[in-house]
Parts: sequence; C-alpha cells; structure tokens
Amino acid sequence: MKLASIRLRGKHTFGVVRDDGFVDLGARLQGRCTDLVDLLAKDLLAEARQMAATGPADAPLDQLEWLPVNPRSDMRMFALGWAYKAHQLEAGKEDLLHPNMFSKHPQSLVGHGQPIVRPSVSDRFDFEGEVALIIGKGGRHIPADQAMAHIAGYSIVMDGSVRDYQKHSVTAGKNFDASSAFGPWMVTADEIPDPKSMVLTTRLNGQVMQHSGFDLMAWDLGELVHYISSICTLLPGDVIATGTPGGVGHRRDPQVFMVPGDVLEVEVSRIGILRNTVVQE
Repeated sequence: MKLASIRLRGKHTFGVVRDDGFVDLGARLQGRCTDLVDLLAKDLLAEARQMAATGPADAPLDQLEWLPVNPRSDMRMFALGWAYKAHQLEAGKEDLLHPNMFSKHPQSLVGHGQPIVRPSVSDRFDFEGEVALIIGKGGRHIPADQAMAHIAGYSIVMDGSVRDYQKHSVTAGKNFDASSAFGPWMVTADEIPDPKSMVLTTRLNGQVMQHSGFDLMAWDLGELVHYISSICTLLPGDVIATGTPGGVGHRRDPQVFMVPGDVLEVEVSRIGILRNTVVQE
C-alpha cells in the first residue's frame, strides 16, 4: 500500500495512492485521524487497507499536489552520512565504527514534483539519493532483533547538500530552505519483505549519477533502529534517511553541481520515482 500526504482542492489531507487514483483517508477517517502520522500512531494501517481495497477513488492522481510524506513541522529526520562503502571511499573516510548522523529540519524538505531551491549564496548545490525508513511503532532501546516490526514503510529522500556551507557545519549545508525532497509516498513494509533487494538510481537530466543496491548500505536496519532508539525515544512518523551511495557531484572529476532548470530523479525499485526541478532562489 502506498500512503501519501497531499494537497487536494486547496486542503491538506492524506490517503492511499492506487493506479486509478487517490483514496482520501483524511475525509473517510475525519474526526478519528488527523494525518498520516496519526494513522501510524493509532495503528490504523489495516483499516486503511480495507478502505482502499474497494470502491472508486476520490480524485485522479493528476489533481494531487504532493507534500513530504510526513509534512509536520515537528517531523524528525535522522540522516546518515557515509553509509555506503563507495561513498566512504570517494569521501576519503575510514570504516566507521558507529553511524554518523545529522538532523534534517522540516523546512528543508519539499514533496515530489515541487521545485527544489538552489540558494543564492552558493553555486555548489549537490544531490544525494537515499532510501528512507518511516517509523510506525515508537520505542526506546528497541532490540535489534525486534526493530523491523517498528518500521512502517519505506520512502525516498533527495538530500540536497550545499557543499561549501557543509564545510562550516553539516547542519548548515543540509538545511537550506526547500533544498531537499521527500516522497512521493511511503510503501508499507509488508510490500517490501526484503529491503536489501531494493536498488537506488539517481539521474540528473536523464544521466545516471548514482546506482547501487540497498544491500551495500553499511548498517543493518535492525541495528540502526536499535542505535538511534538508544539515544532518544523514536516516535511514529520519525524518519531515518539511510545515506547515499557513491557518485555525488562534488566527488566527480570534473565536479557536477545542480543549476536552475535541472531535473533530478531518485528512483528506488519497489517504491517509485521522486522527481524535482531545480529553481534559483
């Protein structure tokens, strides 16, 4: 099942994406459930699946304006750096003993099909395609062998990176307004029983820049959830962006940075394609 947060007829809502259209769970669960995070927190996935299984869709897909999967202003995204061996090598990093993490803030994220903004203060605007985990069941000190039951589903993140500001601090370079994207939807975990089978491909104007199996990501997903939950209590709707493979623009020779008019696509098999066009601030 594909779950998305969208704007429809001027209103924010959430629901199920089917081939023939959108099923508006916000309208159908009105008074019981406020958004996608609330759906996860109240453990209503089974009911949502039943609602989406029959009957006509509520809107065609071309009427949707896509929002980040979790569009809340209090969304937390735990993002990994240097999580693939190929990216560690191109960045000149030693093997890491523990996940290297930073936070991405909600204002840095837009939805599928929305413009991503190259900031006026830099011309070193880079791309990083990533697989994202969405937490459905929260917890603290989650055992690694139980952690997969806490993952509600998977999505895609394009971690826009302003490389010169990243030298000031990772937080600075990763959090420019509307510089990254998250979506287009979340595919529930039951549809991807073997996450390692996913393949990530990033294309800039149709040219493949990154291509890697998710099985080459450095960290076991259970251990990753366990590690983060040992630091803080994970909550429904929390997101873990699992890092990018090799091929990023600033490690190429010659370097490749995004410019206004570029089209950036991150495709992950079993999930879909996150597509955004670059505009100038």
